[in-house]
This record gives sequence, C-alpha cells and structure tokens, in this order.
Amino acid sequence: MDGRQGIRSITSLLHGKFAGMSIDPGTATPSLTSRIHGCLLGGALGDSLGYAVEFDSIEAIRGRFGPAGVTDLSMLGDSAHFSDDTQMTLYTVDGLVEALEWANDGVGADVNACLWLAYLRWLDTQGVPLPSSAPVQPKRWIDGHEVMKHRRAPGNACISGLATGEMGTVYRPVNPDSKGCGTVMRSAPFGLIPHIASDAVYKLSADAASLTHGHPSARQSAGGFSLLIHRLVAGASLQDAAAAVLDRVRGLEDVAEELPARLGAAIRSAEEGAILTPEELVRHLGEGWVAEEAFAVGLYSVLATAPAPDAGVSPADHFRAAIALAANHSGDSDSTASIAGNILGAFYGEACLPAEWLEALEAPEVIRGMAELLVGVTTA
Repeated sequence: MDGRQGIRSITSLLHGKFAGMSIDPGTATPSLTSRIHGCLLGGALGDSLGYAVEFDSIEAIRGRFGPAGVTDLSMLGDSAHFSDDTQMTLYTVDGLVEALEWANDGVGADVNACLWLAYLRWLDTQGVPLPSSAPVQPKRWIDGHEVMKHRRAPGNACISGLATGEMGTVYRPVNPDSKGCGTVMRSAPFGLIPHIASDAVYKLSADAASLTHGHPSARQSAGGFSLLIHRLVAGASLQDAAAAVLDRVRGLEDVAEELPARLGAAIRSAEEGAILTPEELVRHLGEGWVAEEAFAVGLYSVLATAPAPDAGVSPADHFRAAIALAANHSGDSDSTASIAGNILGAFYGEACLPAEWLEALEAPEVIRGMAELLVGVTTA
C-alpha cells in the first residue's frame, strides 16, 4: 500500500467534493458550552496524536505505524501526551478568564496584560527563570496541575519573547522577524467568547500574538484563526467561515501576502476533492512550522475530509479522518492537528470527539476544568 492509498483508507467514507459542509439537519445545534468543551478537547486530542510524530519525517512515521501513518491514540499506548500547544491554549483561556472575571465585577482590565501575566506563569512552568522585571503575581487554579509543568518542546520564540521581561506589542515587538506557529496554535480561545464583534476578536488575538512574535504573518494568522472559530461558534458552515476569513485577511492594510496565499491554496485544494498525499500537502501548503502554514494545513485537513451532507458520516468519523490527515506529514504535526481539532470541536461541539480517544487523553480533568471556567464567565 502506498502513501496515497493509506490516506484514502482513512477517508474512504468521506468521498465527494467539499460542498459547503454544514451541520446535519438531524443533529441538534451544539450549545456554546458544548462548543467550548469540544474546541479545547478537540485541540488537545489532535495535539496528542501529532505530538507523537512532531519531529518525524513521513517516511519515519510510516516506518513506525504503517502506510497510513498514526491514525488513532490507541496506537500510542501509554505515551499519548499533549504538548506546549495545549498548555499555551489553556493559559490563553486563563488570561481571558481573569480579564472577564474583572469585567463581570464591573472593573475594566487590560486584556493583553492579563494574557501576558498568564503566559509568564506558563514560562515559569517550563523551568525558565522569570526576568527580574516581570511582575510577581499570585498563582491561579491552572498552575496547580503537574501536567502543565512538563516541558513539551516549547517554541523558541514563545520562550525567548516572554523571557525578555518586555510586554511585546504590535508597535514595540519582541522577536520582530519571527512568524513561528506558536501564535496560531494557542489562539482558538479568543473565538469562543460570545457577544463580541469580529473586529474585537481579531484585535484581541493579534495583540496577544505580539507578546511573543513580531512578524505580521504571526499575528494575522492568529487573528484569522480566532475569527474562524468565532464564526463557527456563531453557526456558520465550514466553507462559509473559511471564505469569510480569507476575505478578511485579504483586506488587511498591512497583509503579509503569504497568509492569504496559503489559505487560498488550502481552500482550493479542498474544493478539488482529491485528498493530498503527505508529500503533496507539504508541497502545496508547507510543513506547518510557521504560522500561515500551520493554519493552512489544519484548515485544509478539515475541509478536505468534510463529507457531503447526505453521506451518513458521523462527526466522530470526520474528526478521525481530519486529524489523521493533519498529523501525518513531514512537519509540525502537533500544531497542525491541534488546529484541526480546535476547528472541528468549535463546529460540532463535543459530538465529534471519539469516546475511545477521550479515554486515552492525558489529564482531561484539567482541560474540562479550564473549559468550565470559560463557560462560567461567558454564560452566567
């Protein structure tokens, strides 16, 4: 069996051109609570599958797991762990929760400052000495869990940007040339906040990206990804949400041209219907180490495996196929698969999460605990 046949074996039930995938009319529209839990848990599941092969070539992945690659968490045995992608996503949730707690008490708070302080506490968990200029802050619930203290291949720019002790901004960037995917992989939570304008979602996400990465594509990819999640939570179809985000980033005044180019290629490739092999995926969309590539690969994986509305394919089957496609390539497999998981969880809610995968997930109580904190400050 060659690589193309392996991928096709995963997606054999998902044939047919991508055609405006929307929720099956027979399926109840997911609640905001379900979407929040689904997005965070889905991202962690994708992250866990991809983290097992993050630094492996596709040849090495096939050598370990067979022609189709790694397709199920059960293939990892007891070594299914999530990475810094999930850790930082949960710390993004924590920063937003703190800002919203202040707001619900009638006190205005600097959202980006809350996020910066949360990321500094994450930096402390990674064994990196906090800079002397960093403010001292009390511990919060998230800090008390051992799983958040494991060092799981954190991104260099995330570490170095925070270790400066400077609160980076769009106008005073740290790591001005860095556009690594460490921004986009942590940015789904911005899209989970209801009742705020899309422009506000974009700005919150892009500003937070600037805390560690200065390149325009890093913040624009993060902002675009958060907008995609925001539109899905509001009830948009996958196709409509993707098209709207592409239009939005094309219209940015200072747009980094590589971002709309990669997103456009992802949408076109999905519309063409054939599933790209891992080698083709890398040639068309990139390896995912930089922000726009990670976003494009994750988005493509979701769109390309989306079944026709009458195909009779369950949300969980769509999830399995998309995550396998996003993880099996020579590149940043955990980030691309976590992005795909975030997207599907926001779209379907918890209905797409395979039960057997959830049983194998590391520390689900921490992820659900952070989801409940976000639910509490957004739905009360």
